[in-house]
Amino acid sequence: QVQLTESGGGSVQAGGSLRLSCAASHFIYSTSYCMGWFRQAPGKEREGVAAIDLDGSIKYADSVKGRFTASKDNAAYTLYLHMTSLKPEDTAMYYCAAGGIDCRSFLLDDREYPDWGQGTQVTVSS
Repeated sequence: QVQLTESGGGSVQAGGSLRLSCAASHFIYSTSYCMGWFRQAPGKEREGVAAIDLDGSIKYADSVKGRFTASKDNAAYTLYLHMTSLKPEDTAMYYCAAGGIDCRSFLLDDREYPDWGQGTQVTVSS
């Protein structure tokens, strides 16, 4: 049963914008301590991009600060990632994930996230 579904990826030119969405099941959204965005480029390790904990605290990777904004809609069980000023190095598969209790101390550590979506591809051309 799919409990996290990403959408909104696509191909854009450098400088463009995209908004990713992650629709979560009620169960996952209600029982998770954090919701996060991660990405993995070909040949590279998966890295944390942005994550939000239960209190609403948000942490961003240094590489996206000032360009990406994470938010969530509790009524819609949905997590968003608004990406602006996109760069070719932002090209990756972007994943949404739901975290366990320890994610609050390690917001961008993918080891703290047991539940994952299938991913949505973002491609930025120069």
